[in-house]
Parts: sequence; C-alpha cells; structure tokens
Amino acid sequence: MRSSRVWQRPTLDAVAARAGVSTATVSNALNGTGRLSETTRQRVLTSARELGYTPASTARAVARGGTGVLGLTMTTYGELPIAYTEIPYYAQLALGGIAAAHERGYLLMVMPSSLSPWMWLNTPMDGVIHVDPRADDPVRSLLRQRGIPMVCDGRPPQPHWCDAWVDTDYDAGLRLLLDHLTEAGARRIGLSLPLHDIEYPHQIERAYEAWCAERDMPVIVEEYASLPDYFTAEREAVGRLLSRDPRPDAVIGVYSDSGHNILATARQHGLRVPTDLLVACISEDSDYATTAPPVTTLSLRPDQVGNEAVDLLIALINARSGIERHRLVQPVLHPRRSTRRPVQRGNGTP
Repeated sequence: MRSSRVWQRPTLDAVAARAGVSTATVSNALNGTGRLSETTRQRVLTSARELGYTPASTARAVARGGTGVLGLTMTTYGELPIAYTEIPYYAQLALGGIAAAHERGYLLMVMPSSLSPWMWLNTPMDGVIHVDPRADDPVRSLLRQRGIPMVCDGRPPQPHWCDAWVDTDYDAGLRLLLDHLTEAGARRIGLSLPLHDIEYPHQIERAYEAWCAERDMPVIVEEYASLPDYFTAEREAVGRLLSRDPRPDAVIGVYSDSGHNILATARQHGLRVPTDLLVACISEDSDYATTAPPVTTLSLRPDQVGNEAVDLLIALINARSGIERHRLVQPVLHPRRSTRRPVQRGNGTP
C-alpha cells in the first residue's frame, strides 16, 4: 500500500516552534541580522538543519539587487599552482563554509587561485571570504576595489581598522600542545617553522616564545623556506634540530605534512618515536591516526572557521549593527602515541 503523505517544505513557523523562538528571531538568525545571543543563533540554526529548512535568501537577495552568491578565494603565489583541495585544512574549510551558506539560503562559490584580475573584479557575488591574506596580497587589493563586504580567514598581516576576520586561537592551541608535551616529560621542545608572509607562522612563533619565557624553557626554532618545496626544506630543518647538542626531546611542526616529515627525519637519525623523541604537529590529516606511531595533532577546526566566516560575512552584507568583526575559534588537541612515553620497567628498559 502506497503512502498518501506528500513531503512539504518546512516552514519558518515550524523552525520557530522547534527552537522555541519567534519567527522574527528565526529570520534574524538565518540572515545574520538582529541582536541575538550566540546560543540563540546556534539553536535556531540547529533546528533549521534538523528540519531540513532552507530560507529563500537567494531570491530575496536578487530582489534587492544582490546575487545570493558568496565567494571563497584562496591566496595566490604568482603562477605557482597550489592544490588547495588536496590539503585537509582548506578542504574542510570550504566544506564547512558551503554547508553554512546553504543553511542560510546562499550559494558559496569556491574560486580558483588562477583567476585574472578582470575575473576577480567582475565575478558576480555579494561578499567574499579571502583565505590566508598575505602582506602584499594582490587578490585582497583587487577585492577591496569592488567595495563588497570581505571577511578574511586569518588575521591580515597589516590589518586595517575596518577589517573583519575569523581566526583560530593559536595562543590557546599552542599552550594546549606544549603543556601536553611537558606533561609527557619534554623539556627541550623544538619548533620547525616555515618562512612565510602570511600571519599564521608569526602568530605560532609568538605564542611559542611567550610560553617558553613563562616556563624558563629554551627557545629552539629552525626556519625553512615554505616555497617551492617545503617537504624537502622542512626535513632539512628538522635534521638541523636533531643534530643540535643537546638535541630537542620533542619536535612540533605547523603544516599538514609536518608530522610525516618529522617521523621520516627521526628515522634517518636513528631515533625512536616516542622513546627517544616526542612528535606532534598542527594538522587536520586523518592519516595521523594510523601512522607508525600515530601522531598527536592540534586541530585548528577549519570547518568551524568556515562556518563563522560565512555567518560574519552575511551579517556584514545585511549591515547588521553591533557585530564583533574579529572572531576566534578554539582549537582541539588529539593526543596519540607519538607523545606518550613508554612505561619504564624495573630494570630501566621500556
């Protein structure tokens, strides 16, 4: 027997009833307008998601002269091709942003980093999220010329008073990771750090140095060129760290593949992880759960960064008043065996 029930599109009233708020509050939460607490906004978004409700924001945007389209751009490095979708951080950021945009009735267009200046200036969109702004960023300069709202993923190196951005709380994240390593017995923690003109490695370095100063720990940093081949350059930097006398008893990397690079270099130096060396990195790569040994990672939660960036951008598009233009996402530590010292037996062997 066939069911006679016909699926009906969830209504604004249904979302309001489920969230226990008014329809005006639902509208404000979905459109990034009004003065709502973050708890209320998230409750409304969760209710809309559970019911499968999607607002017709695109149609409303077109009616008022907009496009209903948001852009997501990646940093460019001249003609050098960067496979962003193969890097877990950027892939998760884009997916988080797409999901957040769809929940609010917008389209999110991920733009290639090879667009011509004419395309940057003329591609139809109501606002843009610009990822990893550089100190001398041609894309950011072009987007500013358009006069459309822009939110950066990452604090700009030379921020303007009116800039809006979403970033991870690197200070809190480094403290989580460094405290974890000291609890595992580390007393000389080395940092493998890329040379780059985005703000990310500089924030990491400042957080690391501040933590070391507070605890009277030595600052042990080896820098390397991030372009064009950071794999080789980082392995050489880690090799320099491990050749020091005394050498570090723990090493942290800050890129997605850093954990793999540190493990490979430790093997070349005849060091066992974690017996001789503790290893950790900042990464979203799920493969670290199955490496030998599994590597401790600090997640920057790019999916949440993408969600917050879309929310902030829509608030700017709708000229919402009283918004906080700078948002921080809290990182999450995933401890694994690479930072777990083996238990010593009575005879002093593991």
